[in-house]
Amino acid sequence: MSPVSDLLDQYKTTFPEITDIAQAKEVFWKNPKLLPYEQAKHLSEFTEVSEQGAANRLARFAPYIMSAFPETKASGGIIESELVEVPNALAKLEAYYGKALVGRLMVKLDCNLPIAGSVKARGGIYEVLKYAETLAIENGLVSKGDDYSVFDSDGFRAFFSDYSIVVGSTGNLGLSIGIMGASLGLKATVHMSADARQWKKDLLRSKGVTVIEYESDYSHAVEQGRLESSQDPKSHFVDDESSKDLFLGYSVAARRLQQQLIAQGIAVDAEHPLYIYLPCGVGGGPGGISFGMKLVFGDHVHCYFVEPTHAPAVLLGMGTGQHENISAQDIGLDGLTAADGLAVSRASGMVCREMEPLLDGVFTLDDQELFKLLALVFDAEGIKVEPSAAAGLAGIARVLQADGALESKATHIVWATGGSMVPDEEWQGYYQNGVEAR
Repeated sequence: MSPVSDLLDQYKTTFPEITDIAQAKEVFWKNPKLLPYEQAKHLSEFTEVSEQGAANRLARFAPYIMSAFPETKASGGIIESELVEVPNALAKLEAYYGKALVGRLMVKLDCNLPIAGSVKARGGIYEVLKYAETLAIENGLVSKGDDYSVFDSDGFRAFFSDYSIVVGSTGNLGLSIGIMGASLGLKATVHMSADARQWKKDLLRSKGVTVIEYESDYSHAVEQGRLESSQDPKSHFVDDESSKDLFLGYSVAARRLQQQLIAQGIAVDAEHPLYIYLPCGVGGGPGGISFGMKLVFGDHVHCYFVEPTHAPAVLLGMGTGQHENISAQDIGLDGLTAADGLAVSRASGMVCREMEPLLDGVFTLDDQELFKLLALVFDAEGIKVEPSAAAGLAGIARVLQADGALESKATHIVWATGGSMVPDEEWQGYYQNGVEAR
C-alpha cells in the first residue's frame, strides 16, 4: 500500500470525510469537539484582557492612521468595514440551490477595508503597529499617553529605517504588512508563493516594498522569510502560522460587529442565533475572528470555516487531530486553487488547538463554485469580491443541508474577506468565469 492509502486507512473510521477530501470532493464536517462556551473559554491561551489590549492599541494609533492614510478620517482612524443586509443575494441563492433559505443574510464587507482591502488589514496592520510602538517606547520616543500622529513624521521614519519587517504570504497579508511597514519607514520584505497574484506583487513594489518570489507554495515562502529574518537582530518576522499578535488583531472585529448589529436593531440571543461563515487559509484570520465572536456572543454564535477542496488545511488538521503535522499533499492533493488567499496546504497548529472547542465546523468548495458565487453576489448586490471572499455565500445552504432546518430568526453573516483592490480587468475575468460556469 502507498503512504497515502495507509494514511486514509488510519483515519477513515474516526474521520470518515477524509476519503472524499482526498478525492477533492466537497464535504461538510461538524466538529465533534465543540464545547459549551463556559467550558471552552478556560481552554484558550487568549483572554478578554488580551483582546481589549489589542483594541486599545489600535485606538492609540488612530491619530497616526488618520494622518498617514487620509481615507480613514471618516472612521476616526479605525480600520473597519460595513455590515450590509443582502436580500437580493438571498433570493438568488434560494433559486440557485432550489431551497428556501430562511433568516437574514448579511455581508461583512472586509473587501472594502481601507489601506489593504482585505480582512488581513486588521491583523497584519495591528502586528506592524505593535512592533513599531514597542521600538518607539523602548527608545524613549513616545509614551502610551502621547499623540501617536507623531509616528507620521520624517524623524520617526528615519528611526524606523534601521529596522525591518518580514512576512511570507500568498498575497493579502503581504499587502497589509508591506503597505503599513513601508508607511512607517520600516524596511519591508514580503516572500510570496507561486499562488500570489502579479498585481499584488506590483502594488507592493510601487510602495517601496521588497518582494521575493518563489515557484513553490506558501509554506516554503514562510520558511524562507523566517530564515532571512532570524539572521538580523533588527528584523521582526510576522509568522502567519503562529503569531498571537495577528490573532488578536483579527479578534477586535467582533466587538465592532456587535455595535453594528445593535445599531441596526438586530438581536443575538437564544431565539436569534448568529451564524458566521469565514474563508480560511492557514487559519489566523478566521480563528481570531471566531475567538472574538465567542468572547462576545458565547453559545449564541456559530462559526464555520470555508476552504477550497484542493487545500483543506484546517479541515485536515482538526479532523485528524494532527493539526500542523498533516498537509493536503500527504493525502494526495495538490494544494492548488484559484482562491489564492486560501492556497494553504498546512494549517496553523495554534489555530487548530484554539478552535477545537470553539468551531462549529468546516466545509469545502470547488473552485468553480467560488466563481459562480462571485458572479451571483455581484449580479444581486453589486458587491465585488475575489474568489476566496465569495466562499461564505454557500454557508447558509450548506448548514441547512447538514442540519435539515434553519432557525427562522437567525442572522447569517458572510465574511467577504477581500476583493476591492483587484484590478478591474482581472476581476472581469473572475466574473466571466462565474457566468460561464453556471
